[in-house]
Amino acid sequence: MRSRALALVFAAAALAAVAGAAFFVRITEQRIAAFRVRAHAFDAAVHDATSNVAEFDADRTVASLTALRAKSSSDGARAAVDQATAAAASFTDIAPVLERLDLARTAEQQAFDHDEAAARTTEATALAAAAVFAAIVMVLLAVIRPRTKQPAVTTLALVPDAPPAPQAQPPGSTLRAVSELCTNLGRVSDVEELRTLIAKTADLMEARGLIVWMNVPGATELRPALSHGYPQEMVSRLPPLSRSADNAVARALRTGQLQIVLARPGVSDGAVVAPLLTSTGCVGAISAEVRSGGETTDTVQALAAIVAAQMANVLHATPQSHEPRATGTSGI
Repeated sequence: MRSRALALVFAAAALAAVAGAAFFVRITEQRIAAFRVRAHAFDAAVHDATSNVAEFDADRTVASLTALRAKSSSDGARAAVDQATAAAASFTDIAPVLERLDLARTAEQQAFDHDEAAARTTEATALAAAAVFAAIVMVLLAVIRPRTKQPAVTTLALVPDAPPAPQAQPPGSTLRAVSELCTNLGRVSDVEELRTLIAKTADLMEARGLIVWMNVPGATELRPALSHGYPQEMVSRLPPLSRSADNAVARALRTGQLQIVLARPGVSDGAVVAPLLTSTGCVGAISAEVRSGGETTDTVQALAAIVAAQMANVLHATPQSHEPRATGTSGI
């Protein structure tokens, strides 16, 4: 009991580290976008000032140079604008003014490049730290792995396409792939991107097939919203699952806990079912049919929990993008 409790604590800590890194990367990307908008605004102001200087319009030149200095974010750019303002006091020669404006543009671009590089470095550091922490957690989970697993009594009666078994990956490589997957899930903007990330999730878990079941609003049933590894025609014929059914998917939805379906040699593969938990409750579940008894490993279970936690926020934030059609499935 103590080992299982420690495993849950470590898994939760790893999840928090990866989710925190993904959130930090998202915030940093927003900062970089703000830097880029600022640089574009400065370029537009330089163009406006250059046009006024070329037309020998003193009043408009002074106004545009004043606005340009206000948009400057670096000391070099401000100094160049001040020199351009001094040179514009006399329009006997516009070449010095134009030269200073070009220097201001160069200084501002260098400032933008420096800010972006610093932000990217910080992103990489955060992701590396999360990956190292998760690697340590994986090692600890392997050390305190419980001797027995609590089995579930039902299996997922699905027969997916059988792709070749992938080569085993080192723990560090897997953790980097998980951190990248969570980051990309936080940035996903359309269903096509989400399909690609679902496929990557199945590959990381070494799953033959994977289905995302979503709770139908106002109903007491679950329908497949996304899938990978199963024939489309088969998925389209899957009947809705009742929330009260005696199967692993329904139990995951009701209890909000990870469910394990043990493999039956020669009959069926095992499976892991992770609930999609949000601040408003459980909105669905991810079921993965796993090869070679992988459902009993801490690595596969931790991956399922981490991906489900990240994907829950994505699907819950944009439910209209993933609602099944009237036929019973979205066919993806």
